[in-house]
Amino acid sequence: MLRALFISLSESSTLRGLAERSALGQRVSSRFVAGTQLEDALRVTQILNAAGLSVSVDNLGENVTNADEARHSAELYRQLLDNIAARKLNANVSLKLTHMGLDIDPQLARENVTALVSQAARMQPRNFVRIDMEGSPYTQRTVDFVSELHRAPGNAGCVGAVIQSYMRRSEADVAKLIGEGIRIRLCKGAYKEPPEIAFQAKQEVDANYVKLMKILLKSGIYHGLATHDEKMINAAKDFATREQIARDSFEFQMLYGIRRDLQKSLVREGWRMRVYVPFGTEWYPYLMRRLAERPANALFIAKNLLRS
Repeated sequence: MLRALFISLSESSTLRGLAERSALGQRVSSRFVAGTQLEDALRVTQILNAAGLSVSVDNLGENVTNADEARHSAELYRQLLDNIAARKLNANVSLKLTHMGLDIDPQLARENVTALVSQAARMQPRNFVRIDMEGSPYTQRTVDFVSELHRAPGNAGCVGAVIQSYMRRSEADVAKLIGEGIRIRLCKGAYKEPPEIAFQAKQEVDANYVKLMKILLKSGIYHGLATHDEKMINAAKDFATREQIARDSFEFQMLYGIRRDLQKSLVREGWRMRVYVPFGTEWYPYLMRRLAERPANALFIAKNLLRS
């Protein structure tokens, strides 16, 4: 029920406008979003790196409405990659295809993202672009596009996908992507999907997450396990230890501002940990979908607001 509520809230343009203008909304976002400007994201990345954490930077936004917006988004990512190289930051980038113009001009989106992956592949050391997964209307196009990018000369290892464990098709998608040597970020999923294509019960989503996690860790490819759920984290740690899978052969991933204690604990234990750092003004739908993904985060946010 809570999950459906937060998904509905994420789609409300009225509530979004109120939240993004309100002082309370800005207080909430400041904990979970690095800031509104590129320099804010770079500053936070440097702080996290100093604490032994790697980073994936995401400029918040999706479903741009015109070509100029798409080109502006791509330019911002180009600047991000330039600054990561110049400042020698331990960071890569994450982006959405609809933020690059997929809805308005698929060819424009292809050109924008191709240029960014090529830029990442030319960097010294080589960098990486993660293509985020969006709702089910985009799933097949996203998987196909990542495969196409990965096959392009020089790009192998510099582009990866996101797979959501609540989608019934995900096991087949994982098999296809690891068969091509493509890196995957595994998460649970945070869009409203019908029962015929997505698991609805938490226990089913969790069971599929663990199943897919085991496949990924045994693949020999460097993947990311995105979760704040300690049961999922402990299941991965136990499996890796039992199967003698090296701690530096994959990474855990968490969101900026959530479970900082657990992030630092994993680093102390010798596991790799990457923090997903969003920045930009379009924080409301991002935050609502994160709450839908794990409603327990709502209590966490409420506690932090009371403390502050």
